Amino acid sequence: MKKITNLTPHEVTLVDDNGNIIATFPPSGVIARVSVKTIRVATINDIPVSTSSFGQVENLPEPNDEEVFIVSSLVAQRCKHRKDVFIPNESVRDDKGRIIGCRSLGII
Repeated sequence: MKKITNLTPHEVTLVDDNGNIIATFPPSGVIARVSVKTIRVATINDIPVSTSSFGQVENLPEPNDEEVFIVSSLVAQRCKHRKDVFIPNESVRDDKGRIIGCRSLGII
């Protein structure tokens, strides 16, 4: 059985089709991120307009045989070659539209 480590800042809760919690993964305290540089390119009615340039993935451990990682979609998109990187998938929302869980872990 592999260890599942949550490298996001949020708890990830998996639920079944009936809304029952089947697993919860608290944040590990380490957050995998993609570096970003923001550049101001213009203004519209004195409101700044910027663009973002995304760089390297940070804080993602090297692959190992005993562990897989839950990360953000942006991190996963930068690591498509990795077989140990997953995202929360099939979001479940409450009656106010807030995400309260997911039905699966996804690959990109």
